[in-house]
Amino acid sequence: MRGGLLHRTIVASGLLAVIVGATFAVLLSMIAQLREAGARAQHSDEVLVVANRLERLVGDLETGERGFLITAEEDLLQPWQAARAEFPEQATTLERMVADNPAQQARAREIAQAGTSYIQDYSVPLVAAARRDLNSARTVTVIAEGKRRIDAIRTDFDRFVAAEQDLAGARQLRSEAADHRAVVVAAGGLAGSILVIVVFAGYLSKAIVRPVRRAATMARRLAGGELGARTPERGVGEIGVLERSFNTMARSLEETREELTASRARIVAAGDQARRRIEHDLHDGTQQQLVALVLDTRSAEAAVPPELPELKAQLARVADGLGGALDDLRELSRGIHPAILSEGGLGAALKALARRSVVPVLLEVDIQQRLPEPVEVAAYYVVSEALTNAAKHARASVARLDARAGDGALKISVSDDGIGGADARRGSGLIGLTDRVEALSGTISVSSPAGKGTALRVELPLDGR
Repeated sequence: MRGGLLHRTIVASGLLAVIVGATFAVLLSMIAQLREAGARAQHSDEVLVVANRLERLVGDLETGERGFLITAEEDLLQPWQAARAEFPEQATTLERMVADNPAQQARAREIAQAGTSYIQDYSVPLVAAARRDLNSARTVTVIAEGKRRIDAIRTDFDRFVAAEQDLAGARQLRSEAADHRAVVVAAGGLAGSILVIVVFAGYLSKAIVRPVRRAATMARRLAGGELGARTPERGVGEIGVLERSFNTMARSLEETREELTASRARIVAAGDQARRRIEHDLHDGTQQQLVALVLDTRSAEAAVPPELPELKAQLARVADGLGGALDDLRELSRGIHPAILSEGGLGAALKALARRSVVPVLLEVDIQQRLPEPVEVAAYYVVSEALTNAAKHARASVARLDARAGDGALKISVSDDGIGGADARRGSGLIGLTDRVEALSGTISVSSPAGKGTALRVELPLDGR
């Protein structure tokens, strides 16, 4: 069974499993990429938040020290002091958050260094100097130096933020691309799976469903008696074995039926030959002896003197008895095998049956030549049984007999106007006729609705079997 349906089913199922598994694997990979892209996008947002916070701290430093220089009020230094204390921690946080990107880490480090330098080298000394001498801290040179430092820091922030936004945009594009690939892979996997399923379903229909239907049709034909039915042996694997097994079974049944038909025909022919021999023996033996005895008895009767009337009467009774026995023997001989069938053929024999029938018979016979002996014998007994049934059981007032030979077959129809209700399955007569007809590969049918008479139709092939 190498390469059978089981193997092909396993291959197709494996292919489907591979496609589905590969699709799910790629989808899982796409999902992982989407998660990573989402995490990176969120990370960029967090980096930008920290950068903005750090830039606001630098702004708080500038605003606090400028307000103090203008008003000399210590309260205005509280934001400055808070920003000064928080800046190192936020700067460190920013560097740590971009540690996986050397370029951004370098920019974050520049911002941290510039901010630390601004606090330690400019802002703190400036506030200390303002506390000692406010006017010395308000010089144009000092203020210009602070503006230069702040502008440099803000420029660093702008570069950092712009680079991070570019990274976020690139990550967003990669996320969208991964999303698109996931959709394409899912659609492709679904389409591939559907294609494999459709192809496999079509293959199953072609390789299994159709051959099984053909086998079922063949089985119905075999059950209906069409033993010559065959199914094409085009199936693969187990289906091919099934088709070959069906055909082998059909050939075996056909051969068995042919052997059975031939055996039945031989049995029928042997019975007919035996009856013919018996009829011949009776005709040439016993009947002739009885005829001789009747003649001798009549001669003896004629030779009796008139003065012996009792002896003469006794011989007359013996002669009459022998004549009756001879008539009974002739009737019995006709039942065994009618001599007229052998001598005059089926047409003459059917006419003789019609004449002897108790029920009047409307006769139409169109048989121009002698037919094969088994066909003539079977036809004779069919008509004889049908007319006997019409007289004994059907209570018919008239019967019709139609017999025609032509187109390779003998067709006989016997119908009556009796009470109907005959059942071919009951009664040894009809069953015996059916066996005789089917032994010659003929067909027999009986139609007998209650109250509408009985019609018996027989068709016998004229091929000599």
